[in-house]
Amino acid sequence: MLQINHLTITHRRDLRTVLDDFNFVLNPGDRAVIVGEEGNGKSTLLKWIFDPALIASYADAEGTRATRGEAMGYLPQELPAADKEKTVYDFFSEREAFQSASPRTLASLANRLGLDDSAWYAPQPMATLSGGEKVKLQMAALLLAEPDILLLDEPSNDVDVETLEWMEELIAGWRGGVLFISHDETLIERTANRVVLLEQLRRKTASRWTVANMPFRQFMAERAALFDKQAQLAGSERREEKKALEKFRRIQQSVERAQENISRADPAGGRLLKKKMASVKAMEKRYAREHEDMTAYPEAEAPILIRFHDLPRLPAGKTVLDCALPELRCGERVLARNVALRVRGPEKVGITGKNGAGKTTLLRAVHKMLRPRDDLRVFYMPQDYEELLDLDETPLDCLVPSGDREALTTARTYLGSLRYTAEEMFRPARGLSGGQKAKLLLLKLSLSETNVLLLDEPTRNFSPLSGPEIRALLRGFPGAIISVSHDRRYLAEVCDTVYRLTEDGLVLQ
Repeated sequence: MLQINHLTITHRRDLRTVLDDFNFVLNPGDRAVIVGEEGNGKSTLLKWIFDPALIASYADAEGTRATRGEAMGYLPQELPAADKEKTVYDFFSEREAFQSASPRTLASLANRLGLDDSAWYAPQPMATLSGGEKVKLQMAALLLAEPDILLLDEPSNDVDVETLEWMEELIAGWRGGVLFISHDETLIERTANRVVLLEQLRRKTASRWTVANMPFRQFMAERAALFDKQAQLAGSERREEKKALEKFRRIQQSVERAQENISRADPAGGRLLKKKMASVKAMEKRYAREHEDMTAYPEAEAPILIRFHDLPRLPAGKTVLDCALPELRCGERVLARNVALRVRGPEKVGITGKNGAGKTTLLRAVHKMLRPRDDLRVFYMPQDYEELLDLDETPLDCLVPSGDREALTTARTYLGSLRYTAEEMFRPARGLSGGQKAKLLLLKLSLSETNVLLLDEPTRNFSPLSGPEIRALLRGFPGAIISVSHDRRYLAEVCDTVYRLTEDGLVLQ
């Protein structure tokens, strides 16, 4: 059992409270998912639970956490910098659980994760692995330690479909408690039996948390129904209040006119009007009390607002890409042969495949082919946002490098629609969450006059609350999209055509 009592977390930089008096208990068999918009403190909460020292450099925390001796295993969202330069073998050899594991245990775990039996001893630096390979190896190290409680920050990021299905089985069948963050709606719906929702309201000046003991889809449906009912009741009460106030004002005005016109020779009539005015004042106070007790309109974080502005539709017959690669290489290693891909008009293409198959390498090759073309305007969104973002620049610097005052005002408006606070707009990008960086690139994309998008895992850092908006945005893009993704919801809702990259080339799914 994991118990959290009266936890409050405040960011030091802007003194923003991301969690206020949070109380939560995780029991064996609980599979609780933490959801919330980007930058709402999900990863910060998970870090604090595992080790409060992990957030000590940027946040203050008050509260307690306790277990009954259960060991916790933590999967961070990003591979720690200290581990990136290690070889795979060094990464594992430093772990006591690896040293004591039998060859049979290692072979079994490698098989479950789709790894080669010799993967543990590879001389390859961890930093050079694909995103999915890093996640797999970190999960392997975590499981070798045999924890009782799993704390998983984006375990679905960048892993292939086979590993996603394994991850679903692992979480769903875990006997201890699982507390995880994920942007994969399919994984959440298939595994989570509890929901922890973190929200930032009123332009991030107020925090709110909700714990629901039900599956995610049921929670979202009941929440929407509750909000609709509350909004209808609040609206009805205000309409009735308006009618009552109009009647009250007519009475008040009638008494006031009578007082103005009454003769001083009629003291009895004056006393009567004075009593009527006292009644009017009492009625006014009663209405004020009733107004305070009225049902409030439901508060929720507003949906993100990104739109492509008046982009012309790419002609259906236009050839965007017609390539045939005899070999797809990464250094000396041949990843695939006979890779052929043809894209025409505003087609939406998804490419999936096993981790390490070469999907990102292929997307980079496509970018290299399309970039020189004068008839296309290409925007490439890499898996690693740092390839496009200068982390020392602010979001405003990124959007308006010229510093034009009018353009800066427009950029601030757009960033505000994405729930950036004024302080975050002027903060270097390195202080932003992964989701906030993704939003920034998506906004930069929406403001550009592009007609071809090359997207490497475009939904990997968007919350399941933002996911439907992002998919609708990309589905409505009037140009072509060539994307790499393992997001099953994205592939089904956005892509017209889905290919699987294999050693023998692209195969239609």
